[in-house]
Amino acid sequence: MSSASAAAVAMTSTTSDDAGSPSVPAAMTTPITTDSPTVTSVPTPAAAPTGGQTFSILPKIINGGIAGIIGVTCVFPLDLVKTRLQNQRVGPNGERMYNSMLDCFKKTYRAEGYFGMYRGSAVNILLITPEKAIKLAANDYFRHRLTTKDGKLPVHREMVAGGSAGLCQIVITTPMELLKIQLQSAGQQAASASKEGAAAAKKMSAMSITKELLRTKGIFGLYKGTSATMLRDVSFSVVYFPLFANLNSMGPRKSPGSTEAVFWWSFIAGCASGSISAAVVNPADVVKTRLQLLNKGASEQSYSGIRDAFVKIFQQEGPSAFFKGALCRMIVIAPLFGIAQMVYYFGIAEYFMGMDKANTATTSVALPAAKSQSSRS
Repeated sequence: MSSASAAAVAMTSTTSDDAGSPSVPAAMTTPITTDSPTVTSVPTPAAAPTGGQTFSILPKIINGGIAGIIGVTCVFPLDLVKTRLQNQRVGPNGERMYNSMLDCFKKTYRAEGYFGMYRGSAVNILLITPEKAIKLAANDYFRHRLTTKDGKLPVHREMVAGGSAGLCQIVITTPMELLKIQLQSAGQQAASASKEGAAAAKKMSAMSITKELLRTKGIFGLYKGTSATMLRDVSFSVVYFPLFANLNSMGPRKSPGSTEAVFWWSFIAGCASGSISAAVVNPADVVKTRLQLLNKGASEQSYSGIRDAFVKIFQQEGPSAFFKGALCRMIVIAPLFGIAQMVYYFGIAEYFMGMDKANTATTSVALPAAKSQSSRS
């Protein structure tokens, strides 16, 4: 005697977009009729995804490097001005070397020429690729791990994920910033020495600074100011990543039903998030810059640590000193992160590697009920 029985076959697929939008589980049940008296659950092997997306780290690394190189090349002169404004001290009679951003630009260009505006850029360009790759991969990983079982990522978890990514990147950013600051400040110190009638110091290079630090202090010499760098980068990432993710989700989509924002909105979201985050953490950036300056002038203050730097700067220069170069830093960070977001969406690496950009956004071995969020910095 035969009887009809139904077995449910559940097929679950996850899809997410390049902007790091949440994965959306889509369950579909297909009834199967059988003459067997026993009702069983029949697992169906996953078919090759047609509209699904997979994660590939290599295009992200390449895109991150391209974004870093383009961004640094565009904004480095502003970053140099920011560093010099943060390092300058006001004399006893109120005299100062630079009166404004424009004044600093003019004096630097007159004294050092066009290429002087890019002093220290080589080391920044060299190290920006691993820095961006680490930040991107770490943020994506921590967002996966911190996603709740129901597929949601609350803001406080977004902040933890961003802060964790910022913590990971300091292995690259600390030596990069240390070398960059020495080279950016060299022209300022030479001008100051000339003004005071002192002999000019010999020309520095990233290689000579690295060799000297390794010879005198070992590998840890390259990590002077790590705590201050950590304070700045972790704080920045805590603010930036959640802010960008939420701003980017509010913009127009590429097409009806798409979860990916149009590229120009991502540029705007990156600029806005970057500038706001830069302003928030500027006090930490000032302290980091002061602590990492190795060759100080005779009239320049020395600091024993983060707390000592905060106290002395506040007592001697007032609270406004913590926002030196803030406007300049905001102008530097805004296009840097806006450009980075645009480059990611253009998919330059995927194009040259012959890969389908639409299918290389998220990991193919996503955690259960997790969402991938690739908000980029």
